[in-house]
Amino acid sequence: MNPLANELNAVLAGTAAGRLLSAYGERMYFPKGIVAQSAEAGRRARRYNATVGMAYENGEPMILPAVKELTPGLSPSESVAYAPAGGDPEIRRLWKQEMLAKNPSLREGGFSLPIVVPGLTTGMALAASLFVNPGDTVILPDLYWDNYELIFSEAGQAKYLTFPFFDGRGGINTPALAEVLRENAGAGKIVLILNFPNNPSGYSPTKADARDMRRAVYECAEGGTDILVISDDAYYGLFYEDGIETQSLFAFFASLHERVFAIKVDGSTKEDFVWGFRIAFLTYGGRGLTDKHYEALLNKTNAALRASISNCSRIAQSIMIRAMGQPGYQGQKAAKLGILKKRYLKVRDILSKRKAGKALRELPFNSGYFMSFACEGISSEKLRQRLLEKGIGAISLQDRLLRVAYESIDESGMEEMFGEIFASADELLAEGQALK
Repeated sequence: MNPLANELNAVLAGTAAGRLLSAYGERMYFPKGIVAQSAEAGRRARRYNATVGMAYENGEPMILPAVKELTPGLSPSESVAYAPAGGDPEIRRLWKQEMLAKNPSLREGGFSLPIVVPGLTTGMALAASLFVNPGDTVILPDLYWDNYELIFSEAGQAKYLTFPFFDGRGGINTPALAEVLRENAGAGKIVLILNFPNNPSGYSPTKADARDMRRAVYECAEGGTDILVISDDAYYGLFYEDGIETQSLFAFFASLHERVFAIKVDGSTKEDFVWGFRIAFLTYGGRGLTDKHYEALLNKTNAALRASISNCSRIAQSIMIRAMGQPGYQGQKAAKLGILKKRYLKVRDILSKRKAGKALRELPFNSGYFMSFACEGISSEKLRQRLLEKGIGAISLQDRLLRVAYESIDESGMEEMFGEIFASADELLAEGQALK
């Protein structure tokens, strides 16, 4: 193993983060090569800097006039230059500041500086590569984003187990979570993925749900198991009801127990309505971890980035730095959230007025972009196909759930869309009963 990797592993020795590293994660280190030397030159080369593979003209990166015309508010350094491997320092600082404001339970120094990654998918993939070995146990609810299968099971070759997401009361089934944690504690290492607001259900935990989930993880850790908790916060902040735990669960897991290591994956993607910018963040937290531990973890993460995508879009980061610095930024976000909440309330109104049907049962939802129906007596895939024939798109999952991204639909079209969904489900149920 490279001596630089050994040095980082020595720093992390004795911590849950160090024990949870995958074999790949143990091998990672940021080389003192071109990128590191270029960064040092950027700070110290006062006269001439002949390190970076960028063409300069009159002290600025070269830029085509056609590109410059399309980016009049940005300098060439902000639009076409390479960004640092871990992201622009200013956007990292701003995002950490936002995290502290949104999560009062977090404390300065109790978590790492966020590192910029190209979208939440890459953030999850980096977490998997750095901390999940083939055969490791990954636990997640039975309602989950299907890309987890590709990331953790197919690419990472982990063994993933699910627990029933909802209990009979319409809340999170924390006893089932506690049970699956106990049953797998003997492995000595568990990876737990929690995604709130949940995709596909659109449900976020109540404060009581969150408390009970923390207790389940704490008890498992107290029994001697190292637990990596990954908070997929893709839709963070899109809350529509009172009583929801509005802090990320990362805020609690980051200081829960010495055997619990927490990762937060979030980003501007949904929070700032800039989906195609692919600006997301990976942040680490763990009780007892210090700045030197976080520096070692970020070094390894930078190495994994360097070995794959190298760095993220400079122009997207520059735009978000400018946007976050504008006086109206928070108000603009609140206005968009208001539109989404009105759509949520419209769906609630439609569902409250519909005649009870036997084919579709709505699952609890209170946040995010989605709501889902459990299909009873019909195939969700057949329902999806029937809806496509009528010009309506929805997602079939596990051939038992129909996910509806209602936040992508203007209020004016919701009555018609849901009416077609209900009618199509009833049609399929009647056809199926007629064949029996």
